[in-house]
Amino acid sequence: MKTKAVRLYGKKDLRLEEFELPEIQNDEILVDIITDSVCMSTYKAACLGEDHKRVPSDISSHPIIVGHEMAGTILQVGQKWQGKFKAGEKYALQPALNYKGSMDSPGYSYRYCGGTATHAILPHEVMEVGCLLKYSGESFYEASLAEPMSCIIGAFHANFHTKMGSYEHLMGIVEGGKLALIAAAGPMGLGAIDYALHCDRRPGFIVVTDVNESRLARAEQIFAEKAKKSGIELHFVNTANVEDPVSYLRKLSGDTGFDDVFAFAPVKAVVEQADQILGRDGCLNFFAGPTDTKFSAECNFYNVHYASTHTIGTTGGNTDDMIESLRLTEEGKINPAVMVTHIGGIDHAAEAVLTLPDKPAGKKLIYTGINLPLVAIEDFAELGKTNPLFAKLNEITKKTNGLWNVEAEKYLLANAK
Repeated sequence: MKTKAVRLYGKKDLRLEEFELPEIQNDEILVDIITDSVCMSTYKAACLGEDHKRVPSDISSHPIIVGHEMAGTILQVGQKWQGKFKAGEKYALQPALNYKGSMDSPGYSYRYCGGTATHAILPHEVMEVGCLLKYSGESFYEASLAEPMSCIIGAFHANFHTKMGSYEHLMGIVEGGKLALIAAAGPMGLGAIDYALHCDRRPGFIVVTDVNESRLARAEQIFAEKAKKSGIELHFVNTANVEDPVSYLRKLSGDTGFDDVFAFAPVKAVVEQADQILGRDGCLNFFAGPTDTKFSAECNFYNVHYASTHTIGTTGGNTDDMIESLRLTEEGKINPAVMVTHIGGIDHAAEAVLTLPDKPAGKKLIYTGINLPLVAIEDFAELGKTNPLFAKLNEITKKTNGLWNVEAEKYLLANAK
């Protein structure tokens, strides 16, 4: 079977190509890919090329398919897995395989397995470690976004707290506590707000900061009413408009500081601000992954010693986190569409990856079976004046407060080129 895929040949060398896939082996599975959402980790892999820790050294002659936030349907099942999977089933993929200590991962390491493709072959290790997950939801984009949501869920689970006089670590954010999401009006921050409002360890007080007024306004539009219904006090703060952000945020917390703080940008000032607003036994999660191997920031070690503050970092989620993400989505408790701001086709996927930091927005959602420029949902109305496809998509997304939705996906797949 032929596939069309975006392949990495070297540093920032992404190419959209069509080529023949080999016949699957008895322990492999052939899949159709419908959606793949673009991750900052893919941009980092594209920039580093063969120097990336997950990317093979011979990609110039044996390129890999990029993209790992993928979803679609199963087309053909090798004999080994025929008792567990069937053709026609929907799936989501957990790319963090951790197979026998290997760092190999779909979207980074395989010639025939990556999300930015029309079809792919899943190697046996994906199934061996339980990373091919069945999905019963209506849409494909929600299954793709289960992977980034699982990263958020994993981060919330990884935070920990202590009891004075005890060495026991109590895992998870503080239930009913004070939560600060710093530099969090981007896609992962929005996902974190959604999860915080609907998870089983909900805080009682949330502050979300950013320096981009329009992104904060969009976040408030999406979540303000939901927070009221959840009984959670939610504040949005543009720290660029505050003379002393640390004092302001601490005062907002009631001068106690915050139990849990998540830093969503690898910026020295952001991390230091996050450290300075921790309360007693506060946990700082450095969520954003830097590309600078020497990235550092100052930390108040007096508070580490006397106030039991602590810092952790998380990257990715595990399979249990992914399953939780899918379950909450299928039950309608979280809506991963809050992360999506752009849609596009496979013909613009390479551009979407390479320009990711230059065009800050939410998640860019790629539909691999269509050709379509990368388009912002907020631009549907204007484009719809001359293009009936976008006129209809604007009509559909207006029903859900400007968010991508199941009806929009079905219409796009039925009518796009």
